[in-house]
Amino acid sequence: MTVTQLRPAVVCAALLEALDASDGRRRRRKRDTTPDAIGMSLKRRLLVQSIDADPDPEAFEASLLEHCLTGPADASIGALRAMAREVLAEWRLAAVSADFHEWLAAGAPSEDRGPA
Repeated sequence: MTVTQLRPAVVCAALLEALDASDGRRRRRKRDTTPDAIGMSLKRRLLVQSIDADPDPEAFEASLLEHCLTGPADASIGALRAMAREVLAEWRLAAVSADFHEWLAAGAPSEDRGPA
Protein backbone atom coordinates (compact mmCIF):
# COMPACT_ATOMS: atom_id res chain seq x y z
CA MET A 1 0.00 0.00 0.00
CA THR A 2 1.30 3.46 -0.84
CA VAL A 3 0.60 6.75 0.87
CA THR A 4 -1.69 7.82 -1.96
CA GLN A 5 -3.87 4.72 -1.41
CA LEU A 6 -4.29 5.33 2.30
CA ARG A 7 -6.84 7.93 3.45
CA PRO A 8 -5.33 10.28 6.01
CA ALA A 9 -8.60 10.42 7.96
CA VAL A 10 -8.56 6.64 8.44
CA VAL A 11 -5.02 6.67 9.80
CA CYS A 12 -5.73 9.74 11.94
CA ALA A 13 -8.71 7.99 13.53
CA ALA A 14 -6.49 5.04 14.43
CA LEU A 15 -3.76 7.37 15.72
CA LEU A 16 -6.35 9.05 17.91
CA GLU A 17 -7.05 5.68 19.53
CA ALA A 18 -3.33 5.13 20.03
CA LEU A 19 -3.12 8.39 21.98
CA ASP A 20 -5.23 6.78 24.73
CA ALA A 21 -2.42 4.36 25.56
CA SER A 22 0.14 7.16 25.51
CA ASP A 23 -2.01 9.17 27.87
CA GLY A 24 -2.23 6.19 30.22
CA ARG A 25 1.56 5.98 30.37
CA ARG A 26 1.86 9.73 30.85
CA ARG A 27 -0.49 9.75 33.85
CA ARG A 28 1.54 7.06 35.62
CA ARG A 29 4.84 8.93 35.39
CA LYS A 30 6.17 10.40 38.61
CA ARG A 31 7.54 13.56 36.99
CA ASP A 32 5.65 16.65 35.87
CA THR A 33 4.04 15.65 32.57
CA THR A 34 2.47 19.00 31.74
CA PRO A 35 4.59 19.44 28.58
CA ASP A 36 3.60 15.94 27.45
CA ALA A 37 -0.08 16.71 28.03
CA ILE A 38 0.19 19.93 26.02
CA GLY A 39 1.83 18.15 23.08
CA MET A 40 -0.73 15.35 23.19
CA SER A 41 -3.55 17.89 23.27
CA LEU A 42 -2.17 19.63 20.17
CA LYS A 43 -1.70 16.31 18.39
CA ARG A 44 -5.25 15.27 19.30
CA ARG A 45 -6.56 18.56 17.89
CA LEU A 46 -4.67 18.04 14.61
CA LEU A 47 -5.92 14.46 14.33
CA VAL A 48 -9.54 15.48 14.91
CA GLN A 49 -9.25 18.32 12.40
CA SER A 50 -7.76 15.93 9.86
CA ILE A 51 -10.55 13.41 10.41
CA ASP A 52 -13.18 16.13 10.01
CA ALA A 53 -11.51 17.64 6.92
CA ASP A 54 -10.84 14.21 5.34
CA PRO A 55 -8.27 15.59 2.88
CA ASP A 56 -7.16 13.62 -0.14
CA PRO A 57 -3.78 11.95 0.37
CA GLU A 58 -2.10 14.40 -2.02
CA ALA A 59 -3.42 17.34 0.00
CA PHE A 60 -2.74 15.97 3.49
CA GLU A 61 0.56 17.76 4.11
CA ALA A 62 -0.92 21.09 2.95
CA SER A 63 -3.97 20.47 5.13
CA LEU A 64 -1.77 19.93 8.20
CA LEU A 65 0.12 23.12 7.41
CA GLU A 66 -3.16 25.03 7.16
CA HIS A 67 -4.24 23.65 10.54
CA CYS A 68 -0.96 24.92 11.99
CA LEU A 69 -1.33 28.38 10.46
CA THR A 70 -4.91 28.74 11.66
CA GLY A 71 -4.33 27.06 15.01
CA PRO A 72 -5.48 28.45 18.32
CA ALA A 73 -3.90 31.69 19.50
CA ASP A 74 -2.74 30.06 22.72
CA ALA A 75 -0.70 27.42 20.87
CA SER A 76 2.85 27.89 19.67
CA ILE A 77 3.25 27.54 15.90
CA GLY A 78 6.44 25.59 16.59
CA ALA A 79 4.65 23.11 18.83
CA LEU A 80 1.82 22.70 16.32
CA ARG A 81 4.32 22.21 13.51
CA ALA A 82 6.18 19.55 15.51
CA MET A 83 2.96 17.63 16.13
CA ALA A 84 1.92 18.01 12.47
CA ARG A 85 5.27 16.57 11.37
CA GLU A 86 4.73 13.64 13.73
CA VAL A 87 1.23 12.99 12.34
CA LEU A 88 2.53 13.16 8.77
CA ALA A 89 5.40 10.79 9.56
CA GLU A 90 3.04 8.30 11.22
CA TRP A 91 0.68 8.42 8.23
CA ARG A 92 3.59 7.72 5.90
CA LEU A 93 4.81 4.90 8.16
CA ALA A 94 1.36 3.29 8.13
CA ALA A 95 1.54 3.19 4.33
CA VAL A 96 4.92 1.46 4.14
CA SER A 97 4.96 -0.71 7.27
CA ALA A 98 2.51 -3.58 7.24
CA ASP A 99 3.12 -4.19 10.95
CA PHE A 100 2.39 -0.59 11.94
CA HIS A 101 -0.66 -0.46 9.67
CA GLU A 102 -2.01 -3.72 11.14
CA TRP A 103 -1.39 -2.50 14.71
CA LEU A 104 -3.34 0.68 13.99
CA ALA A 105 -6.10 -1.26 12.23
CA ALA A 106 -6.39 -3.51 15.31
CA GLY A 107 -7.12 -0.45 17.45
CA ALA A 108 -3.51 0.17 18.59
CA PRO A 109 -3.64 -2.44 21.36
CA SER A 110 -1.48 -1.68 24.37
CA GLU A 111 -1.24 -2.75 27.99
CA ASP A 112 -0.96 0.96 28.83
CA ARG A 113 -4.46 1.74 27.63
CA GLY A 114 -6.73 2.63 30.50
CA PRO A 115 -10.14 1.06 31.01
CA ALA A 116 -12.64 1.79 28.26
